[in-house]
Formats: sequence, C-alpha cells, structure tokens
Amino acid sequence: MTAFFDDLEQRAPEAREADLFSRLPAFLAAAVREAPGLRQWLDGVDPAALTSRQALSRLPVLRKAELMEMQARNPPFGGFASSAHVEGGRIFMSPGPIWEPQGLAADPAQAARAFFAAGVRRGDVVHNAFSYHMTPGAFMLDHGARALGCAVFPAGTGNTDMQVEAAAALRPSIYAGTPDFLKVILDRAGETGKDLSSIRVGLVSGGALFPSLRQEYFSRGVKVYQCYATAEFGVIAYESAAEDGTPNPGLIVNENLIVEIVRPGTGDPVPEGEVGEIVVTGLNPAYPLVRLGTGDLSAILPGRSPCGRTGQRIKGWMGRADQRTKVKGMFVDPAQVAEIVARHADIARARLVVTREGARDAMALHVEPKAGAAPDAAAIEATLREVTKLGGSVLLAAPGALPNDGKVIADERDYAG
Repeated sequence: MTAFFDDLEQRAPEAREADLFSRLPAFLAAAVREAPGLRQWLDGVDPAALTSRQALSRLPVLRKAELMEMQARNPPFGGFASSAHVEGGRIFMSPGPIWEPQGLAADPAQAARAFFAAGVRRGDVVHNAFSYHMTPGAFMLDHGARALGCAVFPAGTGNTDMQVEAAAALRPSIYAGTPDFLKVILDRAGETGKDLSSIRVGLVSGGALFPSLRQEYFSRGVKVYQCYATAEFGVIAYESAAEDGTPNPGLIVNENLIVEIVRPGTGDPVPEGEVGEIVVTGLNPAYPLVRLGTGDLSAILPGRSPCGRTGQRIKGWMGRADQRTKVKGMFVDPAQVAEIVARHADIARARLVVTREGARDAMALHVEPKAGAAPDAAAIEATLREVTKLGGSVLLAAPGALPNDGKVIADERDYAG
C-alpha cells in the first residue's frame, strides 16, 4: 500500500518553504487585481517583497470580526473573493455571519490528504455525518473523499435511527463527522441490534476529541483521527496513522498553506513550542486570504512526524484565543449572545457557559434579570436556539450574581480527560 498521498508530502522542509514563498508574490499580485477588498487591505504592500516568513510577519493579522465588517459594507465577500473563481461554485454561511465562497477545484478543501493519512483508500465507503445545511464542513469532506475515489453517503446531522439503518445497510468502512456523534450512532446501533462493525476508521473535526473518547472508540474497533479545518482554508492540518493504528504525534500542516503561531492579540510569531494563535495564509485563487487569524490556539511541534511526512506540525487545537467558541461543531460568537440580550428587554446581563454532559457538548445561558423583571426562560431558550442554531438551557441568576469579568462565553470543558 502506498504510504503517501503524493511526493509533495516527502519534500525537504526547506524545499517546501522555498516553494511556498516563491509562489506567494505572484499569487498575491494576481489576487489583488481581482479582489478589491484584499487590494485595499494590503494597500501599500509590495507583493514582490513577501518572499519570507519574516517579511510576511510584518503584515497585519486580519481578524474575522474585521472580515465580517467588510462583508457587511460590501456584501457578500467584502471584496476578498474573485468572481472568476467562484462562478459555478457554492457559497456557505458561517456563524457571524461570514459568507464563504467555495473554489472550483476537485478537492477545494484539500481533504483527500487527511483521509489518506488516516488509512482511507480508493473504494472505501464514507458515512459523512457533517451538516450539509448552509455550512461547508460536509462538502469539504465530501469532495475530499470522492477525490480519493471513495463513495460517500451524505448522512448529514440528526435522524439517528435513520443513520443507523443506512450504515447497517451500506456497510461503510469510514465515518466522517464530529467526534461525539460517532458514539451516538454506535450506541444506538447497540441498543437496536444493528451491526455497524464495518466502520473501522473515523476522520473527525468540528470539536475536541477527548483522549478517553478516542480510547473508547479504539476498544470498539474504530481508529479515529482528527483534522483541523476552517471554512476559509479547508483542512489546515491532520493526524496520520501509525502502524499500530494509534495517531502519530501532532497534526501535519496541509500543503499550499502557510501557518504561523502568533502571540494572541498581536501578529508577532512566537518561538517554536510556545502556545499562540493560529494564523493562516492560503494560496486559493477563489478566496485569497493573507494572515487570517483563526482565533484558535496551538503550538508548533519540533521535528518531523514518524510517518515520514515532512510538513510542519502543530500540537492540535488547544482552545480559543478569543471568546468565540465551538460547540457541537458550530461556532458561537459573543455577538450572538449580545443579540439574545437585545431581543429580551428584561435581561440585564448574560453569560453562556459551555460544558460537557457525558461525551457531548452542552451549553447553558446564565441570565441576570433587570431589577424587578421576571424573564421568561422558555422564550429566551427559543431565542438561544434561533440565534445560535444550537439547543441549550437557560438558567436565571440573581441580580448581580454573574461575575463582572467581561466574559460573555465561558468554556468550562476539561480537555485533559
């Protein structure tokens, strides 16, 4: 069996670096001609000078909040997308909202590499349980699996019993979806007597894969690997499988991407091994983004992966650099909490607390009422679901009970267990 997706994965790191920064100036020179928003953002920058990481690090970091503002002023993409590379493609909505164009390549998210590194091969059948509704996650993995030569069942989210029925009939070898939903369908299959033993590999994203959950899957005969992806860049980094089925250390940065780790709140790169915010520059002509801050934390791992791939490695997702938080595979933004408060005049303050209930994410909106008011928890819960597209509970707090620390979203999940 071929060990690598292609020869690019075995290049000397110096050759990969030289290739990326030899392509970047010409790529940006063409991109600024076609994307007026990018041209305005890089006003005064000479693309020809961006031939090294040091030169790139002198550019400002583009924050998603700024991108949202630009899109609001100049919808839908804020001038950051090239129409020539978008026509005939798809447009997605990420929370915020942020509008995301999909490129026209066969595998625009570069997901095929992640499947291959996990042991997936041509002819495998993939049960894709990412959402196909509005957001890009399902399509990213769908395109990647089919580019690799796999057949894909577009399961989407929810309808657990129907998903179990489908998997029992189609006998997929691969699961793609959020880390915790695999347990939901496996448990349901056990309860109903359905055989899902055909599933041998999981490629998961959109949430934390806790070590205890990964071990449980391993004990049930399913080897589960993570990929780190965003709507803007597709699969940024992915795990590779060791010979015994365990994951090799770290996540390998995908080809055609420049990943930096910077000190949160700044654009300054941090030393290797230090935790900071992941900042990405892509070479996608449909959506040319330079130094976009993801808001996610990680660190660069020294050395090379034992699998033989020579790409830069990151430790994986290590939390958020800001309060924008991923719950059940979807981002929840402080602006959404503010919108809920604005819709209910009897709320003084609110704080969204994210926890774990068993193997699943849970969230509760703690609401402090205005003096003399009696908020309707059921009505607020309905607004919470409408605004975030996620279910959660509402807990009424006494006036003055919420901490006065400026925190709107509190992630209280324990990522060590």
